[in-house]
Order: sequence, then C-alpha cells, then structure tokens
Amino acid sequence: MTYVVTDNCIACKYTDCVEVCPVDCFYEGENALVIHPDECIDCGVCEPECPADAIRPDTEPDMEKWVEFNRKYAEMWPVIITKKDPLPEAEERDGETGKLDKYFTEAPGEGG
Repeated sequence: MTYVVTDNCIACKYTDCVEVCPVDCFYEGENALVIHPDECIDCGVCEPECPADAIRPDTEPDMEKWVEFNRKYAEMWPVIITKKDPLPEAEERDGETGKLDKYFTEAPGEGG
C-alpha cells in the first residue's frame, strides 16, 4: 500500500503534510503536491494533516490513475520538506470538482 495525492490538492497546495513525512517523499509542482509511491512507507501520518482531504490510500477504489500520476510527477518535480503558505485561492478551490482539467499545470514548484 501507498498513499497518493488526488486532485483536491490542485489549486490549493496545502503543505501541512510535508512536515510530518518521515521519509521526505513529497514533491512540489507549481500548484499541487505529489507523493512518490515507491518512497512512501505507508505510515499514514500525512493523511490526517491535509486540510483538503487530498491524500488517500491506494487501496480505495479507482486510485490506480492517481498512483501513476503521483509517480510521474514525483520523478519530474523537486522534493519539498518545509511547510509553505497554501495558494491564495486555496480556500475557495477546496472541495471543487474537476480541478485536474481546470487548473493542473506540469510546471515544477520551487521545492525546499
């Protein structure tokens, strides 16, 4: 099992999760985070830290696409281990549907 970041992170990018991760397996894009599924140790400490409820176990239904999504971008983006402010529109975008198609960008974040 592994944990993955789903589309509710997009356009919010809360980073509360990165500070509690014991193996630094979060990677930062311009407007989202991902977890490297091969680095995640399945400890689960990140899941309750996410204000947007965007972190899910891969054992839930229809998570295969998110495992591959997380793997792809974790290999392209820089690691992030320090909490940062969420995106300015985070509160209004939290819970919005269809964010992958509306807002996602492949651009890397700054990391850190």
